[in-house]
Amino acid sequence: MDAHVVADDYRLPAVPVSAGALIFDRQGRLLILRPTYKSGWTIPGGVMEADGETPWQACQREVSEECGIALTSARLACVDFRPPKPGRGGGIRFLFDCGELADGLLSGISLQAAELAEHRLVPVSDALTLLRKPIRRRVRAVCTPDGRSRLPHCVYLENGRPVSAVHPA
Repeated sequence: MDAHVVADDYRLPAVPVSAGALIFDRQGRLLILRPTYKSGWTIPGGVMEADGETPWQACQREVSEECGIALTSARLACVDFRPPKPGRGGGIRFLFDCGELADGLLSGISLQAAELAEHRLVPVSDALTLLRKPIRRRVRAVCTPDGRSRLPHCVYLENGRPVSAVHPA
């Protein structure tokens, strides 16, 4: 930092952060949602609040708001850095694998009507044809097409693609 810059004038970069949830049924099908405000399909999740909310708390809150499901546990599946482009801010995307939920929880899904038109439980291979491109790349990076197997470690991605120099622990 320049010696003439006062600490109060120094601004940290604002990087948008969001968190999404991979939610499966007992058959390995993935929960996907069709938003009312954009084309294509997505997974539950959304932007982290700037009030000190953590990525996991954002995931829990968004899934509760969007689907009426209270998540109690998950595993971090991937972190994806999306570089900014003209007309689109970049950001960091956390993806949590929330595992297979009980049929009772999934049958009680209550969609946030203002934001979501429809939900489906579909095989991962079908989800990969329906999901919006950035989310599709994340899901593909951590799931096998049959949905029965997911990587046991967290994956680091840049723009939805693995970085060869970064290896899982």
